[in-house]
Amino acid sequence: MGGMGSYGSLLGGRYRLLRELGRGGFGHTFLAEDTNRFNELCVLKEFLPQVNDPDSLQKAKQLFEREAGVLYQLNHPQIPRFRELLRVQAGSQGRLFLVQDYVEGPTYQALLETRLRAGDRFSEAEVLKLLHQVLPVLDYIHSIGVIHRDIAPDNLILRNSDGLPVLIDFGGVKQLATVVQQQVGAAVVPTRLGKVGYAPEEQLETGAVSPSADLYALAVTVLTLLTGEPPQTLYDAYNKRWRWRDEVNLSPRLGMVLDRMLAPRVGDRYTSASAVMQALSTPNAYPDPTAAVRAVDPTRAVAPGRGYVLPTRAADPPMPAPSRLSAPRASSLGRFNGCWQALLGLFLVLSTVGLVWWIAGQWEPTGTGPSDSLSGNGSEQSGGLSDAEQAQKDALRRRREALGVENRVLVGITDQLFYSRFPDRQGQPLSDRPEDAPLRAEWDSIATEVLDVVENQLSAEARQRLGTYSDANRETWRQAVNQHYVSSSALFDLADAKFAYLFPETASQPFVDLPIGQIWYGLADDAVRALQSGDRLQEIRFEPGSFSQSVRDRLNPGEGRVYLLNLNEGQLMRLNLQASEGSTRLSIYVPSPNNAVPHLLADAPDTTWSGQLPQTGYYEVVVVSTSDRPLDYALDIGVDNVTSTPSEAPADPEEKN
Repeated sequence: MGGMGSYGSLLGGRYRLLRELGRGGFGHTFLAEDTNRFNELCVLKEFLPQVNDPDSLQKAKQLFEREAGVLYQLNHPQIPRFRELLRVQAGSQGRLFLVQDYVEGPTYQALLETRLRAGDRFSEAEVLKLLHQVLPVLDYIHSIGVIHRDIAPDNLILRNSDGLPVLIDFGGVKQLATVVQQQVGAAVVPTRLGKVGYAPEEQLETGAVSPSADLYALAVTVLTLLTGEPPQTLYDAYNKRWRWRDEVNLSPRLGMVLDRMLAPRVGDRYTSASAVMQALSTPNAYPDPTAAVRAVDPTRAVAPGRGYVLPTRAADPPMPAPSRLSAPRASSLGRFNGCWQALLGLFLVLSTVGLVWWIAGQWEPTGTGPSDSLSGNGSEQSGGLSDAEQAQKDALRRRREALGVENRVLVGITDQLFYSRFPDRQGQPLSDRPEDAPLRAEWDSIATEVLDVVENQLSAEARQRLGTYSDANRETWRQAVNQHYVSSSALFDLADAKFAYLFPETASQPFVDLPIGQIWYGLADDAVRALQSGDRLQEIRFEPGSFSQSVRDRLNPGEGRVYLLNLNEGQLMRLNLQASEGSTRLSIYVPSPNNAVPHLLADAPDTTWSGQLPQTGYYEVVVVSTSDRPLDYALDIGVDNVTSTPSEAPADPEEKN
């Protein structure tokens, strides 16, 4: 233990050391219990070995905290949280430990080794799922200026609790440690930022990094999992080319995407993780080069549910696949929902085009909406639909129209869900032939599920707005809820929780700009009205002479509630949420968030918080349910020196974020 005490002893008077997890150039890594947080497991990573001079140790701590501020702001469910930098003095020697969340689960390197012993490797479907789960994490960290620098199978953990990959061991921490050691005059242990074979050439040779460097390393990781071979075997160093095709056969789409991620020149690679996601998900064989990759607000692209994202779909592709299960676009003369009989006439006599379009505008065909998806995509018709199947599609159309949902909205969402369940069908249009009947039935079943959600979870007003929501609505909603001292963060917590309950396989990824994001917008729209009406908002007041309040309530699955407390800077607050274990997410938002204090808790599984309040004004406590059944809970809040009138007036509502 090198003077740090024995296992079972407390480090820094707080962390009980359990065992060593590993050691590297910067020292030991321990598994520990946080005795101040109900013995919650955490990781203590030594980043600066023995420093004899206390002043140097203090300087190192200050330098690290100043330079690593962005690491503490990382707030993503697939990134271990950086908790604190712990300074420990043992006799004349001092050490610094970085305290992080502990992630229980095997690394992908360990998983691969287990499979190789059994003569197996990862499949294409598995690595596609991994890409869809990791790329949004990279999109998030890159959006705030963080590059991981060290992506490899041993730095990805498959978390036991939810089956999601978690990104660990940020290379930026190693870089900071090196810089800090140099500045305090400590002996610097040579360390490489990035693994040979995984990191691109420019990173290893010059230290230059960019988002494309992380994408390069992720592509190498995927190929290693697919082939079971180390990068050195897959890369022809003499000819400077990857030879992975000698080891594994992949779909053309995935192969082309990996080739571009692995391009030797930085300028030839994808510039962002979102660009890779779009390339993987675009259904047409020839993606539109003019299609813009829209940036996703990283703070809103996550939700409590944490699952697999649905692939995006290129806007108006010339040859869509299950969007071939969609109707033609409406004409300027009226509703052209794709009567397939009329389209046959288009092929018979070109001169009748005008007549066909005129008729389409005046006549409601018997098969519209999803039922025409088989004829509006350019595929041949053989009259293969049974009467029962045609009746099912007609029923879908009638229900969609009764709910006021546009056909393009239903088709867009259904296509995404369909592709996520059948990724091998990408680029293969569904026909009306008997062999495609099971897949057509699955498409109709998914469309029915979507309509169930729309009917049961959205108000009539929100349903009618589906397909029209945009970023502008979020700004309008922010201003509206600010009038009630509620922030957009609290509002979106409510929408995220409901969306995560309804679509658990989608909620952790950037979905807002995808067709399915329109449902999230609808949920947020309804949440605004629920906050304005007081249905989801309650102010907790303390009676004169009272120092605590207890609130008891019930939440249905996916529901949440916002509590307001008007408190003073310097007051001591203690909060305890009593609910079934693992059934809630808790947030505590400060009156005026800033870089130093963005929040007290944000979307956390914690059920307790205590400390001194940093600001005066309205604090928001947000409780959301992650349970799949009705949840009874109690919220106990105690505040010392309670006063009903703050010493300073709170910020104007419109100034909240």
